[in-house]
Amino acid sequence: MWKLKKSLQTPRSHPATVSYNGKIYVFGGGGPNFLSLDTVEIYDPQSDSWSWGSPMPTHRSGSVAALVNGRVYVVGGGYKKPDGKFKFLPTVEIYDPEQDSWVKGPDMLMPHDYPGVAVNGDNIYIMGGHHPDATEGGPSKDPGFTFCEALDVTKESWKEITPLPVPRFALKGAVLEGRVIVTGGVAFAEKSLTEYDLIDIYDPDNNVWTRKEWLSLPWPAAAHGVCVHKECMYIFGGYSTDGIHTRAAGYCPDIKEWRMLPSIDKPRAAMGVAVIENEIYLIGGWEADGRTVMDTVAALSL
Repeated sequence: MWKLKKSLQTPRSHPATVSYNGKIYVFGGGGPNFLSLDTVEIYDPQSDSWSWGSPMPTHRSGSVAALVNGRVYVVGGGYKKPDGKFKFLPTVEIYDPEQDSWVKGPDMLMPHDYPGVAVNGDNIYIMGGHHPDATEGGPSKDPGFTFCEALDVTKESWKEITPLPVPRFALKGAVLEGRVIVTGGVAFAEKSLTEYDLIDIYDPDNNVWTRKEWLSLPWPAAAHGVCVHKECMYIFGGYSTDGIHTRAAGYCPDIKEWRMLPSIDKPRAAMGVAVIENEIYLIGGWEADGRTVMDTVAALSL
């Protein structure tokens, strides 16, 4: 069953989140009144408490975080300007959790807001996101982005890789069975926003995307939560055809089927997800109305 943990110090949706050395690090996100944040919060499960980290140099929501070799790369994102238009960023900033300090990283080739992210070895993969030209209409008219790129942290340079087969934002990345995957997402297609149940698999050796016809999400999902733990993948909440919901499910490749998990504490979308030992944490996000920002944290023991 889900258990509530100590709430965030600031309500936030769309945070970049990682776990490191037994703690959870939460970067930026969107606070109340859609204000993009630069604050960093650190959760200690031993004391069930949050503390502040050194703020990000750039305030942003919709960024993603990737942990490589003990350093956290916070990538992309954006913010809403005073004139109501959006600013999407190619920005990369690198956080050292041991020193609680920041340095500038190499900018991406293109701006990515709310993309998918996955780490495989020394490579960070950034996939899709909001279309860079959708700065005025916002998400409701956003056709999504297919552009993908990868950073080899040993070379500190980005390279373009094969684009996604279907443009979308609010998708989630992961590594399953040693392969980079992206799940779900949403884009404005034809006359309305369309959520997807797609799972696309990237082969870096051949620079191609493929699908397994029997593998898809158990429901169309965008701004959902995804994590991989002990070679099984888990999905939580998000936007679907019936709105923001409480569903949760797990998939293990050896079984080749989704199994439903206990429903999460309340409808959640655009939350942070982190794993510590055998607990999955859902951090903040949007409530069912798609506007109210949450500070609550729920954890599921596996």
